Amino acid sequence: MVADRRSFIRNTVLLGPLLIAPGALFSRAVAGEKFMPDLPQPPGSDPTAQQIIANLRRANEVARGAMVKGHHPFGAVLVAADHETVLMEQGNINAVNHAESTLARLAAEKYRPEELWAMTLYSTAEPCAMCAGTQYWANIGRLVFGISEARLLELTGSSEENPTMDVPSRYVFQHSQKAIRVWGPVPEVEEEIVALHRDFWS
Repeated sequence: MVADRRSFIRNTVLLGPLLIAPGALFSRAVAGEKFMPDLPQPPGSDPTAQQIIANLRRANEVARGAMVKGHHPFGAVLVAADHETVLMEQGNINAVNHAESTLARLAAEKYRPEELWAMTLYSTAEPCAMCAGTQYWANIGRLVFGISEARLLELTGSSEENPTMDVPSRYVFQHSQKAIRVWGPVPEVEEEIVALHRDFWS
C-alpha cells in the first residue's frame, strides 16, 4: 500500500502550492512546475489518491458509453468540492464537441463561478488546448486526467478522425491568470483507459 502511494505521488504533479493531510496527497511543490503563489487558488482540500482513482474510473465508464454510441472513447465527470459527489457526466460527441469542453460549457450555465472554482474536472485523457481553455473560462479549479496527451497521440497516430495535438494542459494553465491545480497522468488507471483506445483505434 505504501509503495503504491509512493508510486502515485511520484507520478503525479500539481500546479500551485500543495497541501498535506492524513490520507491526502503531496507535501510540497514538485520541482520543475511553475509556482504561481500570487494567483487565485481553488479553495478547500485536494482529492485523495483513492478519490482520484474512483472518479477516473467513473469517467472511463462514461467513455465506454460514448464508444458504444459510436463516438470516440473519451469521458469526463464534474465532481463537487467534497470529491465524492459526481454532478455531471459527459462523453465525447464529435471533433468540436469534446467531452471536457462540452461538460465545462454546460457546467458554466448551471453553476456559479465561485461554485465551479471549488470543483474538479476528471477526464480520461488530458484535455486538449480547446478543452483546457474552456475549463479555464468556466472557472473549474481542479483538473485530473488519466493518460497524457502524448500517450493518446501514440494510440491515435495520424488518424484523420482524431488528429491529436501535443499541447499539454499545464502549458495552457501556466499562461493564464489562475492557479488551476492539475493531477495526471495517473498510472493506476492507465491500462484501463488505454484498453478502450487500443481497441477503438486499431
